[in-house]
Amino acid sequence: MKKVFQKLFTKFLNGVERVGNALPHPATLFAIFALLALLFSGLGSWLGWSAVHPGTEEVVKPVNLLSEEGLHKIILNLVTNFTNFAPLGIVLVAMLGIGIAEGSGLIGAVIRALVLSSPKRLLTFVIVLAGILSNLASNVGYVLLVPLAGVIFMAVKRHPVAGMAAAFAGVSGGYSANLVLGSIDPLLAGLSQEAARIVDPNYVVNATANYYFMVVSTFFIAIAGTWITERIVVPRLGTYKHEGEQEELERLSRKEKKGLLGAFITFLVMTGLILWGMIPEDGILRGPDGGILQSPIIKGVITVIFVLFGATGLAYGLITGKYTNDEQVMKGMGETMKTLAMYIVLVFFAAQFVAYFKWSNLGMILAISGAKSLMATDLGIIPLMILFVILSGGINMLMGSASAKWAILAPIFVPMFMFLGYSPELSQVVYRIGDSVTNIISPMMSFFALIIAFIQKYDPKAGIGTIISTMLPYTVVFFLFWVILLIVWILLGLPLGPDAGLYYSM
Repeated sequence: MKKVFQKLFTKFLNGVERVGNALPHPATLFAIFALLALLFSGLGSWLGWSAVHPGTEEVVKPVNLLSEEGLHKIILNLVTNFTNFAPLGIVLVAMLGIGIAEGSGLIGAVIRALVLSSPKRLLTFVIVLAGILSNLASNVGYVLLVPLAGVIFMAVKRHPVAGMAAAFAGVSGGYSANLVLGSIDPLLAGLSQEAARIVDPNYVVNATANYYFMVVSTFFIAIAGTWITERIVVPRLGTYKHEGEQEELERLSRKEKKGLLGAFITFLVMTGLILWGMIPEDGILRGPDGGILQSPIIKGVITVIFVLFGATGLAYGLITGKYTNDEQVMKGMGETMKTLAMYIVLVFFAAQFVAYFKWSNLGMILAISGAKSLMATDLGIIPLMILFVILSGGINMLMGSASAKWAILAPIFVPMFMFLGYSPELSQVVYRIGDSVTNIISPMMSFFALIIAFIQKYDPKAGIGTIISTMLPYTVVFFLFWVILLIVWILLGLPLGPDAGLYYSM
């Protein structure tokens, strides 16, 4: 029976991949989406679609982008839509620093040292866990860890796409799990607090509102991600057929070990300087509020990545003799940029689609309408929360930004659940579960195009269908694991964080 189910599930995933890859090139697909957004903006305006924003009571109507004003906006903002697309600058700047480290041979040496010294049985778990923890540093997991995982898996003669899938599952699917607070926590807490004050003007939602649940979720998701990778993804992908002979991993030479030591010392010195500026209460690297979460180091983590990788790569290259002049350093940065050519093409069209969809108000109307449908049900806490997870995950397929979606949903669900006796902290954690589990299959996720570009390095025919079919098992299992954890948490009446219970008393 088990084997029959596995065969049927494999056939289903293969079917998803075939259908998805039968679609046009991802860049073409985003161009089609952009055109559809324009057409539906006109259709929605003509048909009189609307929704009432729960926070402002303002009637939200579609903006007709096929009107004279809309066409002018499209023409005038074509370039800025592209240049202001947030992931573009993040990826380019981070990859410049990574290029220095890669060109010097530092990344290759670190990978060899890691692979040669780590038990292979723990490699997948470590990659998934590293992906979850990378969310502390904003988007570094997408830019650095996902491609690195592919290289690591290939080095141990395993399918590189399986390694990338494991990392992507941790980074994106495990977005709401972590052992420490990240920049998203105070942002969501602030939105939850404003929504809660519609009912209770003095209510406070702290950044630690979901901390206990996040910590426990980290281990559940890491274990689940490892199991999916080993039991579903790896068998389905099979053996990777690498063109040409794959070189065996060689032990590090004395010069390479000396270079790694120099790079490590450089890393420690720079980390020490950062901590010196952040730990003291009057540190120059503290945020405007005197705190750490709003510090330029946390908010400007891409700059930190560029500097750290650049400095350590330079130290390694100078010690090993790989870098003897500035031209070689610049060449290393340039070679890395070449690998992003297709990503830049994808981003151009993806940026136009995201901009048109936002301008048209279609995403907001769909989100509000879906939320109202859920409100119309009269269910108990557990079925209601499961439906809210599903709704949040569904809306995540239409809107990419976690904070933007919560800005729309919080004024609806936080007050509603408060009137039903449930805390804003519970509403927030349920939303975060739904937002996380579908990140890995949502083309609206900002870095989805980048993941396609990374995987095409090993599978040139890969498309949207390849990504979705590979990541769909993670979505299903993460959803089940998280919902079960949530149900147990509610039944036991455990707090979600410090001074953050499940229930609210009027």
